Amino acid sequence: MNSFLHYRGYIGNVEFSEEDQVLHGKVIGIKPFISFEGDTVTALTEDFHNSVNEYIAFCKKNGKRPEKPHANILKLKIQPDIYYKVSNYAHNKGISVSAFVEDTIYQTVSAMI
Repeated sequence: MNSFLHYRGYIGNVEFSEEDQVLHGKVIGIKPFISFEGDTVTALTEDFHNSVNEYIAFCKKNGKRPEKPHANILKLKIQPDIYYKVSNYAHNKGISVSAFVEDTIYQTVSAMI
């Protein structure tokens, strides 16, 4: 089951409340809290789209720039000896440190799913 919705560059997670018998979620990757819900997948998706549109409209109306979800930048602080090993490994493989880190994270996350 896909547990994320995508719309206009925003990502919403999807959860199910057994108690309330409703699908619900929130937009992830931004500081403002934007939630949505629905009792069907169609209703959930519509409410997600409406919530994103309302957030963008609210920001424009108030002269603010809507926050963009995840800038796809990950800054890490690691021990120098670890960085040295990663850097040497990546260089020997003919790839960038960023490509090595991305591949390593992808392999780890893929094994978890």
